[in-house]
Amino acid sequence: MLLDYLTLILQQDCILDPTKPVLIGVSGGPDSLSLLDLFIRIGLPVIAAHVNHHLRIESDDEALFVKHFAEGRQIPYLAAELDVRAYAQSYQLSLEEAARILRYRFLFSQAEQNRAQAVAVAHTADDQVETLLMHLLRGAGLAGLRGMPVRALPNAWSQTIPLLRPLLGVWRSEIMAYCAERGLTPVFDRTNLDTTYFRNRLRHELIPTLETYNPQARRLLWRTAHTLADDYAVIEAQVEAAWQACFLAQAVGCIALDVEALQRYPIGIQRHLCRRAIAGLRPTLRDIDYETVVAMLEFFAHPTRSGQRELAAGLRLLWETSGGQARVWLAGWEAELPGLEYPSMTGAPQSLSVPGSISLDGEWRLSAEVVAEASAFFSPSPLWVDNPDPFQAWISLDDPSLLLRTYRPGDRFAPLGMGGHSLKLSDLFINHKLPRRARATWPLVCAGEQIIWAPGIRLGHAVRLTDQSLRVVKLRLYRETQR
Repeated sequence: MLLDYLTLILQQDCILDPTKPVLIGVSGGPDSLSLLDLFIRIGLPVIAAHVNHHLRIESDDEALFVKHFAEGRQIPYLAAELDVRAYAQSYQLSLEEAARILRYRFLFSQAEQNRAQAVAVAHTADDQVETLLMHLLRGAGLAGLRGMPVRALPNAWSQTIPLLRPLLGVWRSEIMAYCAERGLTPVFDRTNLDTTYFRNRLRHELIPTLETYNPQARRLLWRTAHTLADDYAVIEAQVEAAWQACFLAQAVGCIALDVEALQRYPIGIQRHLCRRAIAGLRPTLRDIDYETVVAMLEFFAHPTRSGQRELAAGLRLLWETSGGQARVWLAGWEAELPGLEYPSMTGAPQSLSVPGSISLDGEWRLSAEVVAEASAFFSPSPLWVDNPDPFQAWISLDDPSLLLRTYRPGDRFAPLGMGGHSLKLSDLFINHKLPRRARATWPLVCAGEQIIWAPGIRLGHAVRLTDQSLRVVKLRLYRETQR
């Protein structure tokens, strides 16, 4: 009966090519041993893979047991010995989590090297129930409460090799009955009884307690996960459409989202988008907690004065505004964000004659030209009042030369609208939410030592146009490809 069930699941849900091998993770326990035996009986080509975590005295014996089991059935066998304790200590992980990460890395690396079409593991219906409870107690959203899918692609380990869990509809009691029927003698993992492990406490303490309230608790919880998985599929279609509307860019270790587009969606979709962005950068992170998602949404609505915020799992948020569009980068601390679309200037200060122009980095150019008819600026609808482009400005200027330079510590600037009062240029950068990485190379137009224009940000009070202005100069900062 179990053979018929697995055959049906493999046909309907796993989408397998009968000519290509499936790599099966085999611990030597009843679940994985049964899965390997079932695949062999069905006639699908398989590769047995075992990971020795070196966490128990019996680890070496178990690895030898799996090796002999595979060789006795004339199937390929792969093995790895991994230092889980050292990895857990290095990355401040529990032994459970460290073992899981290393195990899956090995399985998928071997699947790729051996051209396996999929990786299959032996999670059962009991594991599904335990997983649902683990996520529930950790405060996971719907993505966690749906449990594990039978077929996952893409997954945390590969974009091209699916992760299969064909026994998710089979109870552990059925597995034990199958082992007895087939004469299989699996190894016994004593750590499965150790209630210092979270999953074991659920298995041996919480679930039996729930069954005192309802003897069908396991089946009802399994059914809940199954139902939520179907519901999640419907929601995911909506999230995918929203993602396409909000996604702006991605590079190694960072993702940019359109803030205004994201905020047009209901809060539930916004949360899903946040979780998707985090999962895109931290695919092995099992639980993205509620507080992390709330922190992201709060930053979208009310960015910090610095335009940055630390998040969980070694991630940070950075606010940028480009061309009037607000974007937030979610990035790892180790990531280098892609090149800015902002103007940039490196090297020594440069003189700018009027008229004249200067080439800057990234095909940017600053030009200055004298406006022939100054009186046009004092008509009922002067251009300088309704200026639609913050990267152009009209100024009152008598001196025929200007200086272009970058920020210096201690710089002060008297922007238009403050009655001639000055403020720290660094404060103006922050108030304007100019990204920190853009500030050091932002071009500044000066008359002598006085900053008169911060392009894209503010014009200086000293060069404002008045009815006494005699010589009007138009300044424009632009990309040469946009002229």
